[in-house]
Amino acid sequence: METPFVFGKIATEKNFTDREQETAYLVDNFTSLINTIIISPRRWGKSSLVNKAAERAMEREHNLRVCHIDLFNVRSEEHFYSLLAQKVISATSGRWEEAISDARKFFSRLVPKISIASDPMSEVTIDFDWEQVKRTPDEVLDLAEKIAVAKGLKIVICIDEFQNIADFTDSDYFQKKLRSHWQLHQHVAYCLYGSKRHMMLEVFTDSSKPFYKFGNLIFLNKIATPYLVDFFKTRFTDTGKSITDEASHLIAELTDNHPYYAQQLAQLSWLRTKDICTVDIVQESHSALVEQLSLLFVTITETLTVQQLNYLNALLAGETNISSTEVMHRYRISSPTSIARSKVALVRNDILDNQGGKYSFQDPIYAYWLRTQYFGVS
Repeated sequence: METPFVFGKIATEKNFTDREQETAYLVDNFTSLINTIIISPRRWGKSSLVNKAAERAMEREHNLRVCHIDLFNVRSEEHFYSLLAQKVISATSGRWEEAISDARKFFSRLVPKISIASDPMSEVTIDFDWEQVKRTPDEVLDLAEKIAVAKGLKIVICIDEFQNIADFTDSDYFQKKLRSHWQLHQHVAYCLYGSKRHMMLEVFTDSSKPFYKFGNLIFLNKIATPYLVDFFKTRFTDTGKSITDEASHLIAELTDNHPYYAQQLAQLSWLRTKDICTVDIVQESHSALVEQLSLLFVTITETLTVQQLNYLNALLAGETNISSTEVMHRYRISSPTSIARSKVALVRNDILDNQGGKYSFQDPIYAYWLRTQYFGVS
């Protein structure tokens, strides 16, 4: 039997829960060609949200095309330009013959290198001579606008892991170049998001950066407990099983409403359930999940300094005034300066999230492991 919960990949249809308000907002932005930036911690369902909104937007407007680009393995301008051209042409061409024709038609100064796999359903691969692109990048950056005008289309370009452009050589100059072109487009909008929340914030909320106020900001929140509880019950029922209210609420509580972990713990609980999922089954599944991830957590913890760990210990203990002399002495924290340095490093390494000066763990299972197994507090 197919498991009813999905994590680690795009959640669609019955596997997609809540986010109705965010989805509707994003659909309106897509159809109105409003640039959008989505900011949230890792694995909170950004990609699933964008995918769902794209489907609904294209259902609403048949001349809308959505282009999906993932910069996860992209570390240079050269690769970015090739991928952008390839994905835009693929999203706006019906057949590979049309894709090849468009690749030749819409470039006047650049000469694209076109190749196609033996499988005719595969995307056409487009590459360029890098020296040519460096001299005239305009044709790639304005490609979507040209195609939209020529074909009477609206185009939304969704770029995941957008923060990776910060690692490009002379990144600020590259960002200025992107902004100078993209802000002029009338038939193309951009949806930019990524998994490094602190880097995304630097790119889009720093007034000195080129992409400051580039579009509407969406700060994604956790999924509320009532939605998760209803979702768990529905998915269990769909597969001929059931789950108690207490067990459903416990899954949400143990995962701190984290979308990825909520699905994962629900699945582990479902696999252990014959008829009715109880609190005992959820607790057993949670223990198994913590044990499953313990080696990863050990590896992460080994990268942290003693002062960072001391700060995390105080944070997990619920200390509200960590910089006080008493608390610093109790947790062997050397100074307020050490606390400040620890916060910066832990946010940069995606251990903590900073929301308006309030620090919390991005990974609730890691927080539980640290508290109960590393620091030994039950």
